[in-house]
Amino acid sequence: MSARGKKQHSSRRTQRNRGVIGLVLAALSIIVLLLFVIRFAYIAGSGHVGQVDLTKKTQKKYRFDQVIKARRGTIYDANGNAVAEDSNVYTLYAVLDKNQVSTAGRPLYVKDKAKTATVLSKYLKISATEITKTLNQNQFQVEFGAAGRNLSLEIKQKITDEKLPGINFTETPSRLYPNGTFASHIVGLAQLKTTVDQTNQQSTQQLKGLMGVEQYFNKQLTGVNGRQVAKLNNYGYELPDSKRVVKKAEDGSDVYLTLDSRLQSYLEQLLQDVQDKYDPTELSAILMNAKTGAIIAASQRPTFNAATKSGLETQWRDSLVEDAYEPGSVFKVLLLAAAIDSGKYNPNATYRSGSVTINGSTIRDWNQVGWGTIPFSQVIPRSSNTGAVHIEQALGETLWKEYLNRFRVGQKTGITLPNEASGSIQIKTPLDRAITSFGQAVNVSAVQMMSFLSAIANQGEMLQPRIVSKVVSNQGKVTKYDKKVLGTPISADTAKQVIAAMRQVVEADYGTGQQYKIDGYDQQIAVKTGTAQIASSKGGYLTGSNDYIYSVAGIAPADDPEYILYVTAKQPDITKADAISILSEIFNPLMKRALNYRTTSADTDANSIKMSKLTGLASAAAVKKAKDQGLTVTQVGNGSKIVQQLPAAGEKVIAKQRVVLLTEGAMTMPNVVGWSKNDVLKLAEITGGDFKFSGDGYVTSQSLKAGAVITAGQQIVIKLAEP
Repeated sequence: MSARGKKQHSSRRTQRNRGVIGLVLAALSIIVLLLFVIRFAYIAGSGHVGQVDLTKKTQKKYRFDQVIKARRGTIYDANGNAVAEDSNVYTLYAVLDKNQVSTAGRPLYVKDKAKTATVLSKYLKISATEITKTLNQNQFQVEFGAAGRNLSLEIKQKITDEKLPGINFTETPSRLYPNGTFASHIVGLAQLKTTVDQTNQQSTQQLKGLMGVEQYFNKQLTGVNGRQVAKLNNYGYELPDSKRVVKKAEDGSDVYLTLDSRLQSYLEQLLQDVQDKYDPTELSAILMNAKTGAIIAASQRPTFNAATKSGLETQWRDSLVEDAYEPGSVFKVLLLAAAIDSGKYNPNATYRSGSVTINGSTIRDWNQVGWGTIPFSQVIPRSSNTGAVHIEQALGETLWKEYLNRFRVGQKTGITLPNEASGSIQIKTPLDRAITSFGQAVNVSAVQMMSFLSAIANQGEMLQPRIVSKVVSNQGKVTKYDKKVLGTPISADTAKQVIAAMRQVVEADYGTGQQYKIDGYDQQIAVKTGTAQIASSKGGYLTGSNDYIYSVAGIAPADDPEYILYVTAKQPDITKADAISILSEIFNPLMKRALNYRTTSADTDANSIKMSKLTGLASAAAVKKAKDQGLTVTQVGNGSKIVQQLPAAGEKVIAKQRVVLLTEGAMTMPNVVGWSKNDVLKLAEITGGDFKFSGDGYVTSQSLKAGAVITAGQQIVIKLAEP
């Protein structure tokens, strides 16, 4: 082939190769394009790139989703005073980074550390020196530990008003317990718990009840959070043609207790006095309406301050409901009721006291030697163990078991509080049955004892103890917790005879409860005393000279019972006073005050005024409203809202009578010089302070100066003199 032919052939081959390459590249381009089209179609159709949901990602980018928090319901006392309500607490922090300035150049950091420390020390429980040390740290921002947390709105506002650069707050939902130590285990406690909404993966902090009414009614109190949803652009403005969706929050229901703040606060003061003086390991008291089963006042020691949480580490259990123990001789009233009701009781028959032997075991009277041969009518007044055994033997196994069942011994009362103990009873052998007659080999709770005693005080009808009167939803629906009869274990006539025997405990010269007489209420107090051994965890009973649970159960007025009061003290220091004297320091003043309130409320005065409800109002508005009624007003505390009042709303008062109003926050001492003792007692009730009186008449001096903070455990001495 010539050179020219070779060159033409090479040229054609090159063109052909270029064509092939072009076709391959075109094919590859078409394939890649098709892959892109398919991929795009898939993404557009499915909305996913790998594991990423583009739809959700886009929605999240432009979606504004906010939880609208529901208000937790308020817990009120019987007079409509709030004892637990929603609030917010604040945590203080300081910005130290000097790069933090506003667009106008204003510093958003702590500029003058010395001044800031001096000002903050006025409001925080920390020195200016410590604050300065914290402000000198090399950090973006700092907090101030416990001193800077859980601040009230009042303190937060005062600090804000100081206009300190770089000082800011974070807000946290909280629960306000304005009365501090106030039936703390019964009202209970609610604390923050973090929950995650699975719909939008948002976490929310919500209060949850951990004990008492807060726990038992947690579902009703909690409510349902709402939500607000909108679409926003990159600048935070709502997108055109988008629709804002709002689902309103449903606030929680309000719970109304049967507790009367006047008597509850007084009981707290009495219990604390006895606790401080005699140091029992446990102490409790319950005051109940004998006709309805409504618990008017109840508390225990150890306890805690719900506002400060002080003492919470000592005792979490509500011992009135959750703890079962051997009640001792107070239980003899059930034995007597069973014997009378069954016709097996002859008060005039006699027996030999001192000791009795059952299956080789000797049971002795509490004084070891007895009182010789005495009638059965003296078994209850003398609290004779041997007499109780003889009565149980006369009843017989079948009848005694029947009446124990009628009284629902070993069964829960159904009170609306969590973790109620059912108690127990051991009656398999003759010895077991014998010792149950005086309250051993049987375990009961304090609320069960109230139920048993109600059958005696309420003409044979046994009532369920009640702590809640009603629950009111945010829509106004009312669920009532009315009087409930659990059974009729005995007749009305039997109940009357048992009360007559309990009267002899107080009135007979051989009665064990003569110290429970109350001035002004002669022949109106019926009681039964009790002394029970304490079961050992190793079996048997503790053997120390003071290893006992002392108790007293009382009913008054005896002719028409209105109140039942049950007080117990475990292992008090009886070297300072005998057990009956110790218990009388709680029983006598509380029962007397309850009876006095009953008498006062029964009186009518043409010149009386119906006390307005001032709780919940702004402080200034409440003071003005009371003064407009012609009343003398004293405000305790510098808070912005009234949380408690005395006299209570609805009570009858007279012109110029003193009204004591308590605000949230710190309780401050007013100037009480010139006050009557009765007015100071109102102050003691509403604050729960430890007031000690010297003399009679009107106040001449006070140990705590006006304006000072009333703190827990602080004793305030009030001197009085006749004008």
